[in-house]
Amino acid sequence: MMSKTILVVDDETSILQSLEGILTDEGFEVAIAESGLGALEKVKEEMPDLVLLDIWMPGLDGIETLEKIKALYPTLQVIMMSGHGNIETAVKSTKVGAYDYIEKPLSLEKLLLSINNALAHSRLVEEVHFLKEKEMKKHNIVGNSETMADLKEQIRIVAPTNAWVLISGENGTGKELVAHTIHRLSRRSRNPMVEVNCAAIPEELIESELFGHEKGAFTGASTMRKGKFDSAHEGTIFLDEIGDMSLKAQSKTLRILQEQKFERVGGTKTIEVDVRVVAATNKDLEKEIENGAFREDLYFRLNVIPMRVPSLKERVEDIPSLVNEFVKEFALSAKVEPKEFPSETLDLLQRYDWPGNVRELKNLIERLMIMTQAPVIGRKDIPAPFNQSAKPARAGMASGFSSDSFKEAKGEFEKAFIEEKLNAYNGNISQTAEAIGIERSNLHKKIKQYNLGR
Repeated sequence: MMSKTILVVDDETSILQSLEGILTDEGFEVAIAESGLGALEKVKEEMPDLVLLDIWMPGLDGIETLEKIKALYPTLQVIMMSGHGNIETAVKSTKVGAYDYIEKPLSLEKLLLSINNALAHSRLVEEVHFLKEKEMKKHNIVGNSETMADLKEQIRIVAPTNAWVLISGENGTGKELVAHTIHRLSRRSRNPMVEVNCAAIPEELIESELFGHEKGAFTGASTMRKGKFDSAHEGTIFLDEIGDMSLKAQSKTLRILQEQKFERVGGTKTIEVDVRVVAATNKDLEKEIENGAFREDLYFRLNVIPMRVPSLKERVEDIPSLVNEFVKEFALSAKVEPKEFPSETLDLLQRYDWPGNVRELKNLIERLMIMTQAPVIGRKDIPAPFNQSAKPARAGMASGFSSDSFKEAKGEFEKAFIEEKLNAYNGNISQTAEAIGIERSNLHKKIKQYNLGR
C-alpha cells in the first residue's frame, strides 16, 4: 500500500525537523513548507493527503492559508497547530474547514490520533463521493437517438418542477430509470425517492404499506410503522406498474393523492405529507378504463405530464452505446476484463427485434461477458435468437407451420418462441419471463400447457 503524504507547514525550523522525523518513523511521506505561500505551492506540487498547518506565521497566516487551501481543495483535510491557542481561534479554524485543532507543545499521542482520524475521514469522504458518482452513472439515460433526445429534453424541462408525471412504455424499456432521473434532477433530490411496486402489494395490505400502522392496529403489528407516503415526505413517491393496482387500492390511493393527508391504520392522528408523484405503467390505461379495470379519475389525477419511453427496436442506433455501457458496468461489478464488440457484431444485434427491450440486451451482454472466453465477441458468439443466421429466417417462418388454422399456428409459434427463449436463458424461468415481458406465473402456465418442463 502506498504511504500517505503529509505536508507540515511551520515557520519554526526546529518544529519542521522534529515533525518530519517523527512522521517519517511512523511510515508517512513528509513534505515541508515554512510559510503560507510556500504551503500553497507545495499543495499544488505534492498533492498531499493531509496538511499540518501552524496558525501564527508571518505574512500569510494559518487561517488565511487554510481558507485558500479549502477554496482550491475542499476535501483535503487540514489539522491546525498553535502555541498561542484560545477558544476563539479554534472555533474560527473549524468554521473555515479545519478537521482538528491541536495546541503546542504537541502531544505525540494526540497528534498521531488526530492524523489517523483525519485520514480515515478523508477515505470516507472519497468513498461517499465514489458511491454518489456510481449511483449517478447507474441512473444515467444512455442513447442519443432522436426519440431519446426528445425524452431527455422533456425530463430536463419537467424535472425541476413539482409536476406529476405518468411514464408509459413496454416492459424493460427503462421507465424506472426515467423516474430516478426526474427525481435526481428535481429540487427534491436531497430527500428520498420511495418506490412502490403496485403489482406486488396484496390488496389486504395496501393501506398498511401506503399509510403505515400504529402499534397494535392488527395481529402482528408489534410496533408503529411508517408507510410509503410518510417516508417520501418532501421527496418523490414512485408508483411503479400503477396499472396492476386493484380497484380497491386505486380508490384508497386516489384519496391520499387528492388530499395529501391520511391516518395510519389503527390511528386517529391526521398526517399531512408533501410528495411529488411519479407513476409508471406498461399498460394502455385508456383501454383499461374502457374495460373497467382502472379508475378514470385516478388516471386524470396522475396524467399531468405524460412521458413515453420508446422500445429498443425504435432506437436501434443506441445499441452500440448501450452495449459499451453494460460492458463497463459488468466489468466493474464483477471485476473482470471488458470485452470488445466489433462493428459487425453490433450490426447483428441491431437487426434483432428485442421484445424484452433494454433489459433483454443487458442480460445478453452479461451472459456473453461470463460465458465467452475470448476478449473479442464475434458474430459466432451471439446465440439464437439474437443471431438471425442461427435459425430460419423470419420471412420463411410460415412454411414451417404444420397447421393451416390460425389459432393452431399461433400456438405453434408461441410454443417455439418460449422454448427458444428458455434455451437462450438456460432454463431460468425468472430471467426468461423478465426478458419476454410476462409474469413469471404466466410463463409457468405456458410451460405446463406446452409440456416444456423437461
